[in-house]
Amino acid sequence: MLSQEDQRRFEKITRQLRESDPRFFARLDNRIRGRRGRYLMLLTITLWASLPAMTVLAGRLAGAICATVLVANAALMWRFRHRLR
Repeated sequence: MLSQEDQRRFEKITRQLRESDPRFFARLDNRIRGRRGRYLMLLTITLWASLPAMTVLAGRLAGAICATVLVANAALMWRFRHRLR
């Protein structure tokens, strides 16, 4: 955690860098988006792999909950992919 003075200095440096080299910040933004996409993909794979086991071991309700989370995850991934374009 930065002090308020350090936070203000950091924001000033960041603003100056953003103004002087906007391509650098665009690359950083793309890296962050790529990382989020990988996490969403990892979550999707994990959920699909655990869906049959959850249904068998914990019952239909757990399977239905897992399937609902998968649908929400698919919507997030679809939104994420279309925002990158």
